[in-house]
Amino acid sequence: MLDNEFHISKDARASLVSLVCPKFQEHSTEKDTERSLNELRELLNTLGIENGESYVQNRKSVDPATILGSGKIKEIAEAAKEEGSSLLVFDCELTSSQIRNIKTLTGLSVVDRCHVILEIFSQHARTREAQIQIEISRLQYLLPRLSGFWTHLSRQKGGIGVRGGEGEQQIELDRRIVRERIEFFKKELEEVRKSREQQKKKRQNKAVTAALVGYTNAGKSSVMNRLCGVEVLEENKLFATLDSTYRMLNPDTKPNMILIDTVGFISNLPNTLIDGFKTTLESAIEADLLIIVCDISDPHYKKHLEVTQQVLGELGVHNKEQMIVFNKKDLHPDPMGQKLIVRATPNSHLVSTYNKEDMVNLKSSIINYFLDKQDHYDLFVPYEAGEAHSKVVSKTNVLATHTHERGIFYRVRAPKFIFNPLDLSKFILAPEDPLNEEFLVE
Repeated sequence: MLDNEFHISKDARASLVSLVCPKFQEHSTEKDTERSLNELRELLNTLGIENGESYVQNRKSVDPATILGSGKIKEIAEAAKEEGSSLLVFDCELTSSQIRNIKTLTGLSVVDRCHVILEIFSQHARTREAQIQIEISRLQYLLPRLSGFWTHLSRQKGGIGVRGGEGEQQIELDRRIVRERIEFFKKELEEVRKSREQQKKKRQNKAVTAALVGYTNAGKSSVMNRLCGVEVLEENKLFATLDSTYRMLNPDTKPNMILIDTVGFISNLPNTLIDGFKTTLESAIEADLLIIVCDISDPHYKKHLEVTQQVLGELGVHNKEQMIVFNKKDLHPDPMGQKLIVRATPNSHLVSTYNKEDMVNLKSSIINYFLDKQDHYDLFVPYEAGEAHSKVVSKTNVLATHTHERGIFYRVRAPKFIFNPLDLSKFILAPEDPLNEEFLVE
């Protein structure tokens, strides 16, 4: 019952419901409500669900029972049925009692924004870790709302053939099942994470990383494909990518430079999903550089940047080094205006992924960022340390060499962290070492 009741039918036609209310976050003005509704339409398009009309009411306060009041809800339901809709999608988060009350008043299926996002996440997850995390988030969302999904038993009092309390007993049974499933998946997730941690340790101190982050559908996957010359799924849909994807930026750099594509952000994301996807975004937390990709052609690009910084703040990485990539310049109606935006934004780049020169310049900027972070070191490696010579040549940028009867002097450029894992620290010459004078390189 739980799974069948939860999933949204693709055959449904949806009518969208929202409000403008000064006391309601994300819907305090008509402009905010319109932006959020447009985003909800895109979310439904991602699910392949047909969009019907949108119904918006201006209110001074939110009705605790039905959000808009029973009279308005009935009015919307009649209009929705006339246009052939079987589903009401509320652009806000509904409680269990609100879902139940609205279903009872309308006779229609009722879901909220969070439910829609969860449905998308469940369809688009590819890795086992993401699938488990989404299932945990889905069950945590469902747990306090079970009674809302049991409206077919809400009439047990006085109903024919249904004993009083039967619905409540079934809901309690379902709650126990859901709690057990949450605990089961949490244990499984812990095992998957242990495996991922082992893989992460293998990557540690062997490469530098840059994470592509930003609002959903900003074009992060397209940027990765053009920069790395590989194919990562890119679709004009919200949340087309949910799993972090790792690709080599340039195989010739030392150490390797890894680019990471991450799940997109979105406004008004429920806490259960934010907490759940902190694990998926750990790659951004651990990255040496955050590359924020922003769709400059979107009229709400400022809001998208604001949400991105907000989520990065919640992840505790808002102070990490950042580079901003304003993408989709080819779709912007005002070329001069977008150039002014970039000039006013420090460390930013204006690109179209269809412009080869743009992507070459962006790639060079990322590579140079990491190269500029590297320091110069002088090493003296004796001839008998044969393996050390190959490590120096293959893992560092050798700027100069000088031979001696006892070994080879190397002047290299590299990040300091690579020397200990490679067992090369012992070959670094201290400033006061007399060998520095003997093997001075111009």
